[in-house]
Amino acid sequence: MPGDPVLTDRATASLLGLAIGDALGMPTQSMSRAQIVADHGRITDFADAGPHQRIAHGMTAGSITDDTEQAILLARMLVDGGGRIDPREFADRLVEWERGMQAKGSLDLLGPSTKAAVTRILEGVPVAEAGSGGTTNGAAMRIAPVGIATPCDNLDALVDAVVEASMVTHNTGLGIAGASAIAAAVSAGIDGAGVGEALDIATAAARLGSARGSWAAGGDIAARLGWARSWLVRLPADERLEAIAEVVGTSVASQESVVAALALVAIEQDPWVTLGDAASLGGDTDTIGAMAGAVLGAIHGTLAWPGAAVDTVARVNGLDLPPLVDGLLAIRRGRVTRASAGGQTVPVRPS
Repeated sequence: MPGDPVLTDRATASLLGLAIGDALGMPTQSMSRAQIVADHGRITDFADAGPHQRIAHGMTAGSITDDTEQAILLARMLVDGGGRIDPREFADRLVEWERGMQAKGSLDLLGPSTKAAVTRILEGVPVAEAGSGGTTNGAAMRIAPVGIATPCDNLDALVDAVVEASMVTHNTGLGIAGASAIAAAVSAGIDGAGVGEALDIATAAARLGSARGSWAAGGDIAARLGWARSWLVRLPADERLEAIAEVVGTSVASQESVVAALALVAIEQDPWVTLGDAASLGGDTDTIGAMAGAVLGAIHGTLAWPGAAVDTVARVNGLDLPPLVDGLLAIRRGRVTRASAGGQTVPVRPS
């Protein structure tokens, strides 16, 4: 496993997919489908923020948003901490990140759940309580590094890792279930699972995650994902995107956007086309694209992404992913070794 080029390729592709999906959705985030069509048509490549883009106003084609930036922040903390996350330090780093964004005049700041939780922590509220209202997709959008660093043969252990990385801002069953689904799908892809198996594992992880944290009202993510997968395949192909936008939903709510992202993965189109579709859906397009891209990259590897797109997103944002990938996979190797010593490793079947 050390230096395994296949695992390195899939892990790299997962982080690249997250960044590419995020950047494709940057100019359309929080816009309606009708407004996206009026400003851009269907998204087929990176684009500058248009005249009606309020959050990312003035950003240039290929620019990432908070989704990728917070995922990289989390990845660095995992690597520096040997796989562990200190919640208070995470809160401090999120505050520092937001202040940097404000200094640049950006409106791309902390999401509603993350902002509320971080504020409560700085006011002295215990970490375990601060995120008790976080039900949005902020934990899921940045969780891919946990999936890269954590094998999915033991889903309870994977969900434990998700909780540690999420509780500071999203310590609810909905927030943790959504993040668990994305992390598990990424982890399964790293180990060679195809789309169907990765989504099965994601559903099982979401079911486990829903029992963690504080209860919050909302549709069960595992149940909604199972329903969406079975329903979409019965629809004509040209009706599926509208169904995801209008029925599954594309808001910041985890039970909408996480399910929408994994439903796009389930359709099994060309990954690049899928991320263009994510950017064209309306709603939280950058986050849906980031989550779908992270999963698709893990499953398909770097060949999923056009070389020009990889070059653009790396150049525009100054991404340096190899050290993070190496560090995250070193953590994964350590966890697999410990599980093997206990006789608990159950490899995912290669696709």
